[in-house]
Amino acid sequence: MSILTEADRRRSFAVISHPDAGKSTLTEALALHAKVINEAGAVHGKGGRQGVVSDWMEMEKARGISITSAALQFSYRDCVINLLDTPGHADFSEDTYRVLSAVDSAVMLLDAAKGLEPQTLKLFDVCRHRGIPVITFINKWDRPGREALELCDELVERIGLQPMPLTWPVGAAGHFRGVLDVPGGDFIRYQRTDGGATAAPETRLDPATAEAEQGEDWVRATEEWELLAASGGEFAPERFLDASATPVLFGAAVLNFGVRHLLDLLVDLAPKPAPRVDADGEPRPLDAEFSAFVFKVQTGMDPAHRDQVAFARVCSGEFERGMVVTNATTKRPFATKYVQQVFGQHRSTVDKAYPGDVIGLVNASALRVGDTLYAGKPPVRFPGLPSFAPAHFAVARPADLSRAKQFRKGVDQLAAEGVVQLLKSDLRGDASPVFAAVGPMQFEVAAHRMEHEFSSPVRLDRLPYSAVRRLSDPAQRSLVDSGRRSEVLTRADGVDLALFEDEMAMRILVRQNPELTLEPLVAEG
Repeated sequence: MSILTEADRRRSFAVISHPDAGKSTLTEALALHAKVINEAGAVHGKGGRQGVVSDWMEMEKARGISITSAALQFSYRDCVINLLDTPGHADFSEDTYRVLSAVDSAVMLLDAAKGLEPQTLKLFDVCRHRGIPVITFINKWDRPGREALELCDELVERIGLQPMPLTWPVGAAGHFRGVLDVPGGDFIRYQRTDGGATAAPETRLDPATAEAEQGEDWVRATEEWELLAASGGEFAPERFLDASATPVLFGAAVLNFGVRHLLDLLVDLAPKPAPRVDADGEPRPLDAEFSAFVFKVQTGMDPAHRDQVAFARVCSGEFERGMVVTNATTKRPFATKYVQQVFGQHRSTVDKAYPGDVIGLVNASALRVGDTLYAGKPPVRFPGLPSFAPAHFAVARPADLSRAKQFRKGVDQLAAEGVVQLLKSDLRGDASPVFAAVGPMQFEVAAHRMEHEFSSPVRLDRLPYSAVRRLSDPAQRSLVDSGRRSEVLTRADGVDLALFEDEMAMRILVRQNPELTLEPLVAEG
């Protein structure tokens, strides 16, 4: 098949939500319905089953939360699904932002009892900024929660997104009977399975039979849907694709209720790969020569080998394993001998890939987040990925000085992956790097991985800084370093960051040195 035909078969999306809304459970349920796993296991391995396939890191299994993005690829109907599960915790929003750069749509997962929560709002803002169409899946309808109409009203009032339900719940939250299939008008009744371990059987009933069986619950569901439709809630595909409205589905991922509808919606209506704009502002045709960009680097997915995997989104052309491509950042060739499809921690060799696919490049120590890979001429480069303004800082030192070599290797690796930002200063020297993080849990991850993957336990001494600015003129470095409550640290990309104990300390120093030029630190790509 041609490159364009293959691209048309791809669907690449991310799942976003607040922590504990059920992202990893939904990811696993989607894989179950696509028949790529035989049995679902709850996050904590309920019933003796294994934990969710997308949570492969030991800390994730222990805590029952996702702290690193996972890539899953599988087939459903005639499509190839590239599903990226993202960490919901706010401390890892930088990782989520990178993942959103690699997808064409997103599934926004809401807890039926909580609706839109703070982290969901932040991630939706990223989707809005990038023009990413969003499907809303209201989860946990098997538990007590809010009214369906109230949740839909919240989408309009808080984020200005018109809900367009494609299913509507029959039965209040906590008394889930099934859903009204809006396009067809029928009732779809779900049947529970033992612990939700297998795909839930469905029975389709016509409206008359549904009313006779479900009574008031069916009547109420149809009336609520008609009310919403009258206020602009009828489905219009163009409004979904231009990100001005969102299809809405109701379900319970842990029971596999409503999951098939979501998969079918993604195949039928989610956007296909489109030409991606390069750093010069020019869209690169899908059938141009191969190009891709690295959005994530991960080490330790296979503890037996400790290899490094760079996840890249294919933007154009046909990828063939073994081809030699150019890294636009270093201008050096990169041999793609070991390339894998990823399904959680399980991987298989891939020989070809097409626009929209996510590939895992193994033994990719020469690659960094934001790198562009391309074949042929002329060269191409896609816009870089941002570094967020850090809010927490800690000096890292090896707990065992005899492990200095392992310490340096681990520090460099964590920085390359973006687990933490790495800062250095003339005053502290290379032996005492500073970890900078958006949230403090990043320090926990860094310390855990340093001990268990690199055999170099670390001591992290927190620094008292809470205000950070970009130092415009490197010649003014001494003005900040001479302060008792401030210092300058240099990020890996060469940007000088002026750190202050608090905003007051910064204002005092500026008042004393009016020539000092500081700029707000914004996300830079």
